[in-house]
Amino acid sequence: MAEDQDELNLDENDSTVESTPKKGAGIGGILPTILKFVAIGLGALIFIVTVSVITYRIMTGSGKPQTVATSETDPYMGKRPELSWFTTIGVIRTRTKDPTPYSVVVNVIIGYDFNDKNAQTELTNRLYELKDFFRNYFSNKYAADLKPENERNLKIEIREALNTTILQKAKAREILFQQLDVVEM
Repeated sequence: MAEDQDELNLDENDSTVESTPKKGAGIGGILPTILKFVAIGLGALIFIVTVSVITYRIMTGSGKPQTVATSETDPYMGKRPELSWFTTIGVIRTRTKDPTPYSVVVNVIIGYDFNDKNAQTELTNRLYELKDFFRNYFSNKYAADLKPENERNLKIEIREALNTTILQKAKAREILFQQLDVVEM
């Protein structure tokens, strides 16, 4: 058994064991450890914030805003709605209210909601009212009012007048002129 003690070197009085010097227990020994943990914490915080911001922007779709160039004359933003077209009105002939009347020949097409099943029926039932409306409308205008640069305003006026005075259930969404001729007589 004495042999076991020699191998384990359990003798405390042995002079062969060298004692290791202890490090200084001051701020100089703790400072590198503290700086290391602060750097790791800051790195982790920056990584977490970066990943969170990127994920949020992807989820909400708000990255860099895309610039969209639109003109003031374009009444539509985004996708235009799909419309059905009422083309049965045909050609209307009338005269302007100028002192020397101009001849007006117009063919109007009315656009209405694609899924509106009652609109076609109402427009067909009011066909004679529509023809009379357009004849009166254009006969109360001057030739200067019917110039191509005023066409957009004419379409808006007609659409509003149709929706408020003639149509009850259906709504006109767009007015097109297949033909609009103003000729001096």
